[in-house]
Amino acid sequence: MLMGDKNYINIECIECCGKNLYIGTNDCFIYHFMLDEKVSAAGKITFAATKQLHKYLGLKKPVSELKAASALTRLLVLCDNTITLVNMINLEPVPTGARIKGAVTFTLNENPVSGDPFCVEVCIISVKRRTIQMFMVFEDRVQIVKEVFTPEQPCAVAVDGYYLCLALTTQYIILNYNTGVSQDLFPYCSDEKRPIVKRIGRQEFLLAGPGGLGMFATVDGISQRAPVHWSENVIGAALCFPYVVALDDEFITVHSMLDQQQKQTLPFKEGHILQDFEGKVIVATNKGVYILVPLPLEKQIQDLLASHRVEEALVLAKGARRNIPKEKFQVMYKRILQQAGFIQFAQLQFLEAKELFRSGQLDVRELISLYPFLLPTSSSFIRSHPPLHEYADLNQLTQGDQEKMTKCKRFLMSYLNEVRSTEVANGYKEDIDTALLKLYAEANHESLLDLLVSENFCLLTDSAAWLEKHKKYFALGLLYHYNGQDAAALQLWVKIVDGDIQDSTRSDLYEYIVDFLTFCSDQDLVWKYSEWILQKNEEVGVQIFTKRPFEEQEKNNINPDDIISCLNKYPKARVRYLEHLVLERKIEKEKYHTHLAVLYLEAILQLKSMTTDNCTETTELLFKLRSFLQKSDLYRIRFILDKIQGTDLHMESAILYGKLEEHEKALHILVHELKDFHAAEEYCIWNSENRGMQYRRRLFHMLLSVYLTPGTSDCALVMAAVDLLNNHAAEFDADLVLQVIPDSWSVQLLSPFLAGAVRQSIHTKRMTQVALGLAQAENLIYKHEKVKQKGSPILLSDKKVCQVCQNPFCEPVFVRYPNGSVVHTHCAANRHLNSNVTHPSSSSSNQT
Repeated sequence: MLMGDKNYINIECIECCGKNLYIGTNDCFIYHFMLDEKVSAAGKITFAATKQLHKYLGLKKPVSELKAASALTRLLVLCDNTITLVNMINLEPVPTGARIKGAVTFTLNENPVSGDPFCVEVCIISVKRRTIQMFMVFEDRVQIVKEVFTPEQPCAVAVDGYYLCLALTTQYIILNYNTGVSQDLFPYCSDEKRPIVKRIGRQEFLLAGPGGLGMFATVDGISQRAPVHWSENVIGAALCFPYVVALDDEFITVHSMLDQQQKQTLPFKEGHILQDFEGKVIVATNKGVYILVPLPLEKQIQDLLASHRVEEALVLAKGARRNIPKEKFQVMYKRILQQAGFIQFAQLQFLEAKELFRSGQLDVRELISLYPFLLPTSSSFIRSHPPLHEYADLNQLTQGDQEKMTKCKRFLMSYLNEVRSTEVANGYKEDIDTALLKLYAEANHESLLDLLVSENFCLLTDSAAWLEKHKKYFALGLLYHYNGQDAAALQLWVKIVDGDIQDSTRSDLYEYIVDFLTFCSDQDLVWKYSEWILQKNEEVGVQIFTKRPFEEQEKNNINPDDIISCLNKYPKARVRYLEHLVLERKIEKEKYHTHLAVLYLEAILQLKSMTTDNCTETTELLFKLRSFLQKSDLYRIRFILDKIQGTDLHMESAILYGKLEEHEKALHILVHELKDFHAAEEYCIWNSENRGMQYRRRLFHMLLSVYLTPGTSDCALVMAAVDLLNNHAAEFDADLVLQVIPDSWSVQLLSPFLAGAVRQSIHTKRMTQVALGLAQAENLIYKHEKVKQKGSPILLSDKKVCQVCQNPFCEPVFVRYPNGSVVHTHCAANRHLNSNVTHPSSSSSNQT
């Protein structure tokens, strides 16, 4: 379209602004084309160029550079070291003839500092040596702003605000043309290679560095990105975020700015121009112009995911953030994370998959749906469309490999357990918990029971069928219990204990059922299974009544009399329950206390009838009976005593006589029938607890009298009496003891008693003296306080005169007023006192 039959015409420069394409040739022509973009049915983008017009500049020199200033509708044309302003529409020069002379090359400041929307800032490398000039270009005029001198001859320039990035003869530098401050970047040799200086963003440039590196540099002289590796012979570079496109003699290469990797290579020979214009990347040879069309980012990402290049896909997706609206990006990015998660999952990279699923806020049912039969039959879930992965189910993903399948199931267990209590589970907790229950049951996992005894949302129908299928009957009972079906739960558990169905989850299931019924508030269930419980083990089974919560027992929801009636067939359980009522709950009812005593007694007598020796059980029961008879005051004493009569339970008889205050009979039994002197002493001690010293002394004197019964010559009783006195001297009145002991006893025999009695007597006397002394001292203190309260003494003599009559006192009797005046008693009676004397409201009489 340019050459016609003129083969010598070559393309020197291009410019694109919107749909307008401008081409400058070596024969001093400017061509204007309109680009028409079309999208085919297959989604491919094509362009058609329509020539609008062309313009000959008449200088017979190549058009070196073209730059469009759309805000001014002007095209800046560099030809023969002169920048001419022409109209973008008709390509005619501006009428004023405004132009910039002496320019080797130029560029526009895309981050202008002037703030004027109707001008553009132009930076030129001047034909003057080592000179840069800044101009402001208006619609029909130009104005020089600044002239800057450089250390070496500049070869190429890019501008951002006040900053110039310059390629000098031997190095790149950053120069602030406003302050004149410059900073060296890195060296290069302009004789060996063509410099590239390109602005790629705010305050950032791309430079062709040594060793075939594309270097990034900011205006501060630092690099915030790693360099890209391109050809040593790079001719040009363009930006198509997030890619840098480079051109050399034979290829176009595409490099990622995100991970600095080369992503694509296109064969392309004879290219000499590569530029980007508002998202379009254009490359040209001497004879042709080509547009490089990037695949949509989403397509690129999906291609990367399809080839399992997850990291690259995620890096590209993150990098695309700035080119996509926020809401659209978030939706797209979440989906990409989810897809990446499934790719990692399929590769058994579970940690990476879990993190991607979390970050992508995956609907966890997408993952559950891969596992056959895990989603409840009532679930309304439908997989995402388009799908997040290519797998129908776990069997396809693992290709039937059981080891892989097991690993996948373990991962899902772990993942569901983590997310079930987070926001991820909101809205479909039933699906999650039901799936988790199925996984636990299938794997015989210990966490199955933990799930069922804590808050959960397992769907009953699905879960029950699955647990029954896997013979998890105990867990099924827990599920029924959680859903308020305790009767169904107990029915299952009882069958397990009875051996009707097999489940070895708990070896102590009977005890568990007992504990369950203990805390069960449904009385009907308790009564229904009480017979079964007691038949299995009455001593353990009675706990359903004895260990019920205290609050429930206090409410008397279950009548104790009914329980006792129920336990009549189970003697051990009945005894245990009465012990619970009397000893633990401390119910003060005569019938319970008497009943318990009778049961103890009957059990003892039955055991004694079976064997003459006291076995361990008999000994324990005797201990319980004695302790109970001693501590309780509520049983019918005479009734129990009548039952004991005629048996060998002498100790118990003694305790009962003691309760009746018939201490002589009790002591007689202990001393003469049992000959248990220690027990007799203990009897005196426990019977006198909390009864005072006099009562205790009465009991000990009574015991001494039993020992010293007239006519008794038993040496053992004599020695018991001596030991009693010597060991319990403080419990006796010595005067009374000396009156009753035989005259034949020696002082030496009773020396411990006598010493103790004398010591006690002396101690008592001294303590009395101490008490008396303390009382006297206290009395003296009170007297001292009384004297202090009486105040200061009043001195009276025959020289002191009455304040009323002014006569001296003849008698030691006077009246003193509160103001200190002293008067005769008869003067005080006179109501007409001298006006100099204060009338008191009260007076005090004193006599000395």
